[in-house]
Amino acid sequence: MWMPGPRNLITDVAGVTVGHAGDERLLSGTTAVLFDTPASAAVEILGGAPGTRDTELLAPQNLVQGVDALVLSGGSAFGLDAASGVQSHLRSIGRGFEVAGQRVPIVPAAILFDLANGGDKDWGLHSPYRELGLAAAQGAGLDFALGSIGAGLGATTATCRGGLGSASVVLGNGATVGALVAVNAVGSPLIGESRHFWASPFEIGDEFGGLGLPNSYPADAVRPRTKFDPRPGTNTTIAIIATDLAASKAELKRLAVAAHDGFTRALYPAHTDFDGDLVFAAATGARPAQLSPGDLLELSSAAGAVMARAIARGVFHAATAPAYAARPAWRDLGAAAD
Repeated sequence: MWMPGPRNLITDVAGVTVGHAGDERLLSGTTAVLFDTPASAAVEILGGAPGTRDTELLAPQNLVQGVDALVLSGGSAFGLDAASGVQSHLRSIGRGFEVAGQRVPIVPAAILFDLANGGDKDWGLHSPYRELGLAAAQGAGLDFALGSIGAGLGATTATCRGGLGSASVVLGNGATVGALVAVNAVGSPLIGESRHFWASPFEIGDEFGGLGLPNSYPADAVRPRTKFDPRPGTNTTIAIIATDLAASKAELKRLAVAAHDGFTRALYPAHTDFDGDLVFAAATGARPAQLSPGDLLELSSAAGAVMARAIARGVFHAATAPAYAARPAWRDLGAAAD
């Protein structure tokens, strides 16, 4: 039986640290995932409205073989500036891809749309995301909170506030798989009008409430619940799946594909035209091993399950929303909804 790592966070993967920065008035923020040494990485995008930086260099045929960090950010296209702040921090400590005597930190990024969530976005000429990225990178560590923090601070779903989620699992061969996700979906993480999570079959213990599945599904459970009047670019679930195994960019591409299964297990509907659903996959290589076909199958299965758990945990831990926010938090829906 799979069990979580000691923190039940993506930082259970050796060589990974995470930092957050956000602004409650802005109702938006940034999350940075830093690697102790360059990590092999890949990406899979299945949403119809993505916003990204430097994702093409992750293709298996392209030159760069390792990334120094990955960034998830609110702010729509403005939030891509967060990666520049993370780059600044990494360059200051001598990290980066060496070329022509210079070091260039490699920091792919993805953003979600939270500009219409009720926060004050009147920031003047320049957005605050570069500074948020710098602060997130400077504060990176092993332990961090979930819910209304970092890239999940201003996130919403169709039925309640979204959030920043993470989870981990230790496989039978001793390898660790961890997920980190900012949940800002056009769809819902909840079944019908209840508080039960679609991800319930994958819950370990009571990590997101222990409600399980409803005794019988509500009659309208499969009616899609989506944000009112969805528009292209207004939603996105962005995530990172990481392992301490050594893996090639091609193998990680398959891992990212498998991790998207967690989106479909935890959100309904997912991968719509209005979502920018994206998964980065990364391998730190802290536990090098020759993987058998069975090992790869277990790794892929775990990726989908741990991602589903991370999504539900992000929503479960979201804080009570400020009065000007667009959605209530899960905790404020009330037990009568079950």
